[in-house]
Amino acid sequence: MQLVLVRHALPQRSETSANPALSELGVEQSLRVPAAMARFPISRVVASSQLRALETAQPLAERLGVQIEPDDRLTEYDRDFGGYVPIEAAKTEFRAAFDRIKAGHLPDQVDEQAFRRRVLAGVSDIVSSSAHSDSVALFAHGGVINIVLQDILQTPKVLGFPIDYCSVTRVLFSRSGARSVSSVNETEHVWDLLPRNRQSTETS
Repeated sequence: MQLVLVRHALPQRSETSANPALSELGVEQSLRVPAAMARFPISRVVASSQLRALETAQPLAERLGVQIEPDDRLTEYDRDFGGYVPIEAAKTEFRAAFDRIKAGHLPDQVDEQAFRRRVLAGVSDIVSSSAHSDSVALFAHGGVINIVLQDILQTPKVLGFPIDYCSVTRVLFSRSGARSVSSVNETEHVWDLLPRNRQSTETS
């Protein structure tokens, strides 16, 4: 079966909750997802139970006429934090934390093994409950997607791959149990809506 992992779109900043809704730009990004997924015969839409993942999944679920299947195990490592700061803002406001994440490490306060266990358990249940021919869309988070990739590729760092907003990463699972990564961080459908590219355009 094919697991199509989609990172959530850009959320709002929140000083009080780690579960903010999408920003205006994030909503625009999420509306690009159905067309990008049209080439895949998606049979199910699963999502982290965090609001930013659910809202990103909604346009595709509506296009397909299916219900989103939320799973709390697929939430991000920040779910118990006291707020949410998009990584673009953290680069200047929380430089030490930003540098740690960019170096491939989870924040100090995160229990890496507990995070890994719950994410992989969630993914395992998706695979075991899907038919061999299924393509399942999973809307999650950069950390979650990186855990899946690291588990398959055995890369040394937890956060070894840059995963952009609404990017598509594809993983294949065979009947024999073999797993392979088909693509990582496909962004063509939202390239012009990624904050770093918009900033480059605005300053050029």
